[in-house]
Amino acid sequence: MNRRDALRYSLGIGLGVITYPAFSHSTNASARFKIGACDWSIGPAGDINSFAVAKKIGLDGVQLSLNTKADHEHLRRPDIQRAFKEAAQRAGVSIGGLAIGLLNEIPYKSDPRTDQWVQDSVEVASALGVKNILLAFFSNNDLRGDPKGRQVVIDKLKAVAPKAQKAGVVLGIESWLSAPEHLSILDAVASPAVQVYYDVCNSTVGGYDIFNEIRELGKDRICEVHLKENDYLLGHGKVDLVKVRQALDDIGYSGWLHMEGAVPKGKPMLDSYIENNKTVRSLFV
Repeated sequence: MNRRDALRYSLGIGLGVITYPAFSHSTNASARFKIGACDWSIGPAGDINSFAVAKKIGLDGVQLSLNTKADHEHLRRPDIQRAFKEAAQRAGVSIGGLAIGLLNEIPYKSDPRTDQWVQDSVEVASALGVKNILLAFFSNNDLRGDPKGRQVVIDKLKAVAPKAQKAGVVLGIESWLSAPEHLSILDAVASPAVQVYYDVCNSTVGGYDIFNEIRELGKDRICEVHLKENDYLLGHGKVDLVKVRQALDDIGYSGWLHMEGAVPKGKPMLDSYIENNKTVRSLFV
C-alpha cells in the first residue's frame, strides 16, 4: 500500500459521515463487500424484527441464528423460513448468512443433538439462499486443549461435508484456535465445504497476529468475516481496520462482513450501529 492509499484508508472513518448517509446500503449486486450484522447484536437472537432494524441502520443484510435457547427448531421449520424471507423482502434487506451460536451452550463436540442441527442447517441455508453457516466453538464448545473434542468435531464434519459441498454451502469454524490449528482441522476434513469463519476481534483478544493469520489462511480457507469490538465502536478499539482491509485485499477476499458487538457501555445500540455502519463503509468500498 502506497502513502496515498494509506492516507485514504486512514481518513476513511472521518470521511464516512460525508460519503455514506446513515441509512445507506449497497444497491450494487456486484459490490465486492456486503455489510451486515448479527441478529444477536442488533436485537434478540432469532428476532424477525432484525430486518427492520437493519434497514434503519442502513445494512445490506442480517446474519440469522438457526435456533435459540428458547426454540431449538426455529429456522429449521419451513413456515418460519417463509416468514423470515417475507420479512426480509418487506424491509429490502438480505439474509446474509446463518449461525449456530447455540453450540456454545450445547456443544457440537459432545452433544449428539447438535449433529442434526448442523445437518439441517445445510438445507436451511439452501432454502434461504445463503452460502455460509457459522459454527460457534466457544464456552462449552471450546476446542483449546481438547484433542479428543477436536477429533470428534473432525469426524462429524467429515460426515456432513459431502452434503454441504453438494448443496454449495460452507460450514465455517469460529473458535479461539490459531490459524495453524484451524488449518490442521481443515486439512483433516479435506473438504472445501469446511472453512474458517474469521473474527478479527476474538483472534486479537486471543493474542494472534490477525493480519498474518488472514494471509496465512487465504481466500480459499476464510468463508466469511466478523468485524467486531468489545465495548468500543468499530475503528475505536483494539482492531486496526485499515490493516484488516489491507490483509483482505492481499488475499482477494470478497463477500459478507458482518458486524458484531461494538456497542460502548451506555450508548444505544441503534446509534452505535449507525456509526459502525458509516465507519465500515468508509473503509470497505
